[in-house]
Amino acid sequence: MHEAPAPTAVLFGLRGCLVQAAKGSPLPAPGALDTLASLHAQQVPCIWLDELDSEHSTALTAVLPSWLPGHAANGSPWPSPNACWQALMSLSSARLDGCVLVSGEPRLLQAGLNAGLWTVGLATCSPSCDQTSNRWQAMSVQEQELARGKSTLELFGLGVHSVIDHLEALDTCLADIAHRRRKGEKP
Repeated sequence: MHEAPAPTAVLFGLRGCLVQAAKGSPLPAPGALDTLASLHAQQVPCIWLDELDSEHSTALTAVLPSWLPGHAANGSPWPSPNACWQALMSLSSARLDGCVLVSGEPRLLQAGLNAGLWTVGLATCSPSCDQTSNRWQAMSVQEQELARGKSTLELFGLGVHSVIDHLEALDTCLADIAHRRRKGEKP
């Protein structure tokens, strides 16, 4: 039996790696640090992407590992694939095959699809599940579950390859993508 190929590189939407604390300061999203550490231990190149200017992104990323590079998209706005390709070039990625983009931001996911990447949607990080908003906080648990379900359907509607609720489920998702790659499937 073939061992599942590791991802060639993983690009993360910055907001999928972070959550806002009650006082507005960023915290790592549930599972973000463990997921990043696991990928780093496997020597899988990783990078975060965002459309923020470098001043804002530097302040936000202070809670992420220092080894994790970032790429602030400049030039063509998402869903243009340019930011994805530029991020991969900064990682010196030799090929697109096996590169994965993980985000809850629909425009960034569309950019990943346009760039020819495998895409994983983060349902709880999508705009309809803004967990720091007053609207989300006012929802009942049942209403939050309905919003997550709606977000999942919207992300699949974009054409993403997989949807998970949070980064804690990424290992299983990457294993599924590896299995699909072994069978010859392309993004």
